[in-house]
Amino acid sequence: MDNEGNPIAVGDFEQKMKNCYSDLDKVLKHYKSSFDEVVVENIFTTNIPKFLEFAGYRTKIYKTHFPTRSWLGVKELALPEFLIEIELEAHVEQ
Repeated sequence: MDNEGNPIAVGDFEQKMKNCYSDLDKVLKHYKSSFDEVVVENIFTTNIPKFLEFAGYRTKIYKTHFPTRSWLGVKELALPEFLIEIELEAHVEQ
């Protein structure tokens, strides 16, 4: 979503997925973490075939390992324009 709360990249699955990872990267950095510390990744999507088409993008995100993951096809997400949601868990040493 943009700064005003409007959906962006409407209908563009690949860009929506990239935007999700970009937003997650910001959250991880805020907590002084990175994708290297991610241990669980859950992906919820309204279009599994489209996700599988672009799943290779994840190799640009996870450079040292792939976390345990679940890829779930769902009927709908919070807004009709949403095509994908990504939930992460990271293990950060104190």
